[in-house]
Order: sequence, then structure tokens, then C-alpha cells
Amino acid sequence: MKQPKLVRDFIPQIIQEDPERTCDYYIADDNEYRQRLFDKMREELDEFIEDPSYEEAADMYEVFRAICLEFALSMDSVHNVAAEKRAQRGAFFDRIILERVD
Repeated sequence: MKQPKLVRDFIPQIIQEDPERTCDYYIADDNEYRQRLFDKMREELDEFIEDPSYEEAADMYEVFRAICLEFALSMDSVHNVAAEKRAQRGAFFDRIILERVD
């Protein structure tokens, strides 16, 4: 591993259960945790771009859930606001690319 990164909660335990592996880890403070969440979302998005799959989508979803929880945003409310915006402004299904506004 090149540099420390945010991992899922059970990863240290999974590594330590292998008799041939060990790991060192620490618990991030609030500021670092938030930055690492954003870094992790970028990482997961890059992986999804390379391999659009349920597994990669699930990883992005899990990071998104953690980000929302960290900023005290309920997933139900996020879902409701998204539905309202979709009803008022549409979604992204029609593939519209805005080129210019005068």
C-alpha cells in the first residue's frame, strides 16, 4: 500500500485473521476522516469508470452513505430532495449537453 487510506470497518480484523499478515492502523480525527471520505469517493468513482459493475456501484454507495452520515444528512431526506429536484428540473436520462446560454 502506497499511503494510508480509508478502509471498511472490518478490514483490519480480516487482515489480522490471516496468520501470514499483519497491519497497522489508526482512527482518523474528524477533519482527516472527512478528507479521506472524499478521497475514497474519488477512488471508488475511478474504479467504477474502469469497471461499471454492481460491486463498484455498491462501494460508491457505501462511501456516499458514510459522507451523508458524517454531515448529518439522512438518506431518506437525500432521496426525497432528489425526487423533488427530478420532478421540478428533470433527471439526466435525456443526455442533454448545454453548450451556451445567452
